[in-house]
Formats: sequence, structure tokens, C-alpha cells
Amino acid sequence: MTYSPRLLHLLIPGIIAFFLCTASSDGVANAKADPSTEPHAIRAPPAAVSLPSRGSNRWVDAWASMPQLTELHNLPPAPFNATGLVFANTTLRQTVRLTLGGDIFRIRISNAFGGSDLPITAVSVSLPANASSGVSGVQEGTSQRLTFSGEESVVIPIGALVVSDPVRVGGRGGLKPGTVLTVTIYSREGQTSNSVTSHPGSRTTSWFIHGDYLDAVDFPSEAAEVEAWTSKRNSALVIVGDSITDGRGSTDNANNRWPDLLHQRFLSSRRPSLQALSVINQAAGGNRILYDGLGPNGLSRIDRDVLSHSAVTHAIIFIGVNDIGNTPTDPTVQAALANRLIWSFKQMAERLHAHDIVVLGATITPFSGPVQGYSDPNREKTRQTVNSWIRRNGGAFDAVLDFDRILADPANPAQLKDEYNTGDYLHPNVAGFQALADNIPLQVFDLRL
Repeated sequence: MTYSPRLLHLLIPGIIAFFLCTASSDGVANAKADPSTEPHAIRAPPAAVSLPSRGSNRWVDAWASMPQLTELHNLPPAPFNATGLVFANTTLRQTVRLTLGGDIFRIRISNAFGGSDLPITAVSVSLPANASSGVSGVQEGTSQRLTFSGEESVVIPIGALVVSDPVRVGGRGGLKPGTVLTVTIYSREGQTSNSVTSHPGSRTTSWFIHGDYLDAVDFPSEAAEVEAWTSKRNSALVIVGDSITDGRGSTDNANNRWPDLLHQRFLSSRRPSLQALSVINQAAGGNRILYDGLGPNGLSRIDRDVLSHSAVTHAIIFIGVNDIGNTPTDPTVQAALANRLIWSFKQMAERLHAHDIVVLGATITPFSGPVQGYSDPNREKTRQTVNSWIRRNGGAFDAVLDFDRILADPANPAQLKDEYNTGDYLHPNVAGFQALADNIPLQVFDLRL
């Protein structure tokens, strides 16, 4: 029986990672044709795609989303979810927006939080209808199936990941930065567990339907990561954060989170060094530095969510508000928390510096207000204590992004400016995201260790 298409926000058992590569001599994809106006078929790959020399090229992340264990209330509805079985005989489709161009790519599918093996029957990539995010349709003639070490189907053990074989994409010059790509996955058996990997706060619509619709042009995900095989001039910026970075307050399918808007600023800068820097968003709503909750704690995420990504040269650490807001208001407890947060930031920076990654520390933004449960004078004191340390660089950060001063009301620094407030006094709106992106000094991305 076929069920009506249902919407889903990146709720797929697994993780996808793309690796786009280009052999362009200048280190930036030379796409001469705009995919939004001149679609190109994704060509069938040869038995083995020959990669350019490793001496001048490498894999670089072009897109990523932080993987999480899916909470029960975020699992799909029946009949796609039963006790001990999710997505049996189901096709899932999602779109991802690339922040680095290229013409050769591969994907990684991860079963990081799965409670059982993850059987994948087939995977395809294509260009979405109208080059848009969050749509179910794809451009006819652009679908291409992927293989994994020569096999179309794969079973991923608990906690493991697999890498697809490289394929060429796009037409003349490959895909440009900002191109939206569609990934479609079909699983005949489904995952025999209700513990699955996803990123529920994707702000992008994904689709699923019973049956094998892998190559369907329209029908009714996996969190995904994208890398590019490209010139060694290209590199990645990874952002570790919470719901403010994950895009709470942004517009679904509009790609207007502050990291998206920062990437747009990179592209419009006409500076080759910025155009060659991809932006990798590794944030999740509710995430904390010191304690697990909605995702593993931030300190534990450094290995998987930063160091495991390719060619990372810069990292932004913008996290901590949920630690403050979820800790009791007792002044002694809050004072101890401030010390622990500062210690954790030092640890994060130390770990990243060991891998020659420039670490940019962002101050914690305001959260006081009449309807905000985090609001409390002692919690505000903790925020100010931690921010004062961050502004001094704390001997840890290579530069400071003072997000607090960008968003705070000068007349009441404990609160967001009215024009940036979504109404909950914690999350900025799109205007606030734009302010963050516009006020980051671009010269910090010239820093190198």
C-alpha cells in the first residue's frame, strides 16, 4: 500500500557526507553554467573515477549537519515507525546546500547513534526541481545511483560509517558553491531499532514514502555532510553551537541561519581566500558544553564534530547558554558553573590548537526577559563573567566574536534588542542572524596557526 507523502525535517537513520572535488587550478570551482538556469545531467560514473594528484588536492567538507540520537517524539509517524522497526520499505529524500563547489564527490552514511545495523538498499543523487531547498521533485535526467566499494547496497554496523565511491557531478565545471543537491535513500528492510540518527532541527523539509521511489522525478535523510576534493587552498570553517546556530528563528527551506548568511558574505566578498572557505554547521538545539541532553555534550563533540571533518582551518565556539539556563539559580552553583565553562572553553581551544585550527570564541548572547525561563539575575551574572573572560581571549581563543554586543539592547544589556527578538528573549530572528553575519570581522579568517 502506498501512503501519501509526509514531511520530515532531516529525520533519517544515518548520516550522509558529500565530498565534492575539483581539479580547477585556482582552487575554486570554475562552474561556467548556473545550475538554477541550465540544468546538467549527473553523468553515470566510470568503474573508477580518477582523482587529481593528491599533491595539490584534498577532500574538503562542503556541508554538514550535527548527528543526533532521535528523540522518541521526533520519530516518524505510523506506519513508518513501529516498535523496533523504522522506515521499512521506505524511500527518503532530502536536499542539502553546498558551501563549496566541485565536480567529483562521494557520500558517507553513518550509523553513529543507531541501535541496530543500518541496511541501505540504494542511494541516488540528483538536482532538485527549480534548484530549491526542501522540495520533493528533482530535475529529470539528473539522477545517478551511487555505489560503495562497487556495491549498490550496504549494511552499516552500529556506530560505523561507510564511504561511497567517487562520482562526477554537474556539467561544465561541476557544481558552484551554493548549489542545492538532492539525496534519495531507499531501505527495503528498514532499521530494526527505534534508536536512529538524525538532525531534527534541520529547518529543511525532507520527504518519505512507502516503496522504492529512488529514481522518481517527483514523489511525495540522514543528516548530511559535504566535502570537496579540491585545491589545498580550500579549507573549512566548523561552527560548534546550539539552537541559535542551528537556526531556531530562521525560515524553513530559506537557508537564512546566521552561518548561511555568513557564507553568502564570503561569496559576495570577491576575496578568493573567503570563497575557498566552506562553512560547516555543527550545532543542535538545546546542546550544552558540560552535559548531554539534545545531543552529546559539546566538550565530547570535538573529535567527531570538528576533528573528523576534512581540512578544517578555523572553528567558531558559540555555546554555553543552555548550560547557564539549565543550572539552578543558586549563586554558589552559578559561580562554580562559570568556572567550569571557562575551563571547558580552554580545553576545547587546546584540543583544536593541537591540530593547527584557529579558534574563534563567541560571547554568549542575552536571554533575560519576562517570558524566558532562563531569565534570572544570578544566571545573568554567570553570562557576564564568562563573556568578560572570552573578551580577554582568556589565553585560549585566537580572536573574539562579540555576538553579545551585536545583539544586546544598549539600554538593557541583559536583553536582546527588540528588532532582533523572536519573542522568547533568547533566540534571534532573521534580522538578528543577519546582524551577526554582517558584523563578523572577515580578517579573522586570514589567521593561520
